[in-house]
Amino acid sequence: QVQLVESGGGLEQPGGSLRLSCAASGLTLDAYAIGWFRQAPGKEREGVSCVSMGDGSTYYADSVKGRFTASRDNAKNTVYLHMNSLKPEDTAVYYCATLPAALVELCGPDWVRDWGQGTQVTVSS
Repeated sequence: QVQLVESGGGLEQPGGSLRLSCAASGLTLDAYAIGWFRQAPGKEREGVSCVSMGDGSTYYADSVKGRFTASRDNAKNTVYLHMNSLKPEDTAVYYCATLPAALVELCGPDWVRDWGQGTQVTVSS
């Protein structure tokens, strides 16, 4: 059974930083990408960043390029999302998810196989 456990959300001021973690178990990760998705109230869920666990190729949404960085630790089956220069519009529930590695550049919720439970990120002064 696939399990994805997110951690690291919370309240941060604009301009601050947070790091999210996603620990995966129950599958062979080399064939998959791990994606970070977010959903703000009243908005559709969107892809933020996806990283291939095999070759490390990475996708970022335009809204987070230059501010967010995804990294992976294959030994720990864990993916991180380092979020810097946070903005109020980054406020959302953040989910990690698995999707086929070949679709890492699409990084859309339609391709997700498994979802984590989500963690709240709030950016506010």
